[in-house]
Amino acid sequence: MINSSIYSIFKRGSKTYFYSTIFFPKPVKNDVFILYSFLRKADDYVDDVPQDAPGFYAFKKRYQDAKEGILTGDVVVDSFVELANRRNFNEEWVDAFLNSMEMDITKSTYKDMDELMTYLYGSSEVVGLFMARVMGLSEESYDAARHLGRAMQYINFIRDISEDLELGRIYFPQEDLKEFGLTSLDPAEAKLNPTGFKSFINRQLDTYLEWQAQAEAGFKYIPYRYLIPVKTASDLYKWTGNQIRKNPLVVYQRKVKPSLPKIVSRVFSNSVRLGLTD
Repeated sequence: MINSSIYSIFKRGSKTYFYSTIFFPKPVKNDVFILYSFLRKADDYVDDVPQDAPGFYAFKKRYQDAKEGILTGDVVVDSFVELANRRNFNEEWVDAFLNSMEMDITKSTYKDMDELMTYLYGSSEVVGLFMARVMGLSEESYDAARHLGRAMQYINFIRDISEDLELGRIYFPQEDLKEFGLTSLDPAEAKLNPTGFKSFINRQLDTYLEWQAQAEAGFKYIPYRYLIPVKTASDLYKWTGNQIRKNPLVVYQRKVKPSLPKIVSRVFSNSVRLGLTD
């Protein structure tokens, strides 16, 4: 039985992840809910307006206490540490995640891709590694798992440009903006330079698709029942990317997300297609 607090954190956090995850077999589904609630709760502290830095550091301290065997009373933290021990998560992965969340308190721009990759490793690649452990995948899958986490995070960056601007953040290499004649991602500047903005967005989408392709090369390591929700989430993020490529300025108008019927339809079609090839 999934704890009600953990369930509600996950459900309000990501429609695509939530409705994809419910199609995992129950033991894996429960673990994914615990994992996601921990990741989401940490992220919520640094994304609050105003930002709740003291809340984040208190959350980090509870994790450190729980890791030492102290029952903190925070069901999200205590459940995550139990999961981490049971699934043998590498402590360095958790530390990298928390370090990237702390970067959201101290950093708002990235000069180049090398600098951004440090943030991406902790904020997303380790999520792919957590998931690989939850699904019991071989280490051969880990490179693809890292690419999948990175790709999904990057398409979120593209989709959430407007939202991140309100938080004072730009999650793209500053050198890419300069290449296309942009000094910022302010919507007024994007509208004044639509050609440059479109080229900039296409560059980021191409980067996302390159990483996504490397991730999909590792789908062969995922068993059928686990692959359905993973591939569904991947397909829906590619759909999001396609919608944005058609009209890059849409990122300032609305948050591009698949509808619930589209998610369910994709789950069904993947169930049939993958079942036929299993």
